[in-house]
Amino acid sequence: MKKTTQVVASLTAAVLLAGCVSNQSGDVYSRDEARQVQTVRMGTITALRPVKIEGTKTPIGTGAGAAVGGIAGSGIGGGRGSYVAAIVGAVAGGLLGAATEEGFTRADGVEITVREDDGSSRAYVQEVGKGEVFRVGERVRILTVNGTSRVAPSVPQ
Repeated sequence: MKKTTQVVASLTAAVLLAGCVSNQSGDVYSRDEARQVQTVRMGTITALRPVKIEGTKTPIGTGAGAAVGGIAGSGIGGGRGSYVAAIVGAVAGGLLGAATEEGFTRADGVEITVREDDGSSRAYVQEVGKGEVFRVGERVRILTVNGTSRVAPSVPQ
């Protein structure tokens, strides 16, 4: 019976952590950004640099890990020993769950420095989308909505 509980708790934690994954690429919009007017500026890429975008750190990973660790720990020993093992398991599971969530949601990104047509230079960081390739010298659009900007390839006219 305890084995079944541990398996169910592990699967629940995995589902919760999978729900934390988000995408920060230039072609993904949040629900709040959809159907909003965007400011569009044009520019030319002057530099590119690969970066890592750290993962999310929410209470979900910690909580799921603590639950799984506590359940797993409670199955060790008997009497008062199982309570101590449950506490130790919950603490260790919480730490492991937080680290797992951050690792699952970490992403490869790119810092894109753009010389905009008004003469200003700005850098933008975003996740690299599948099939998305930027090159120095390429013309791009900078789209801004609600204070969030993204770089996208220039649309041929």
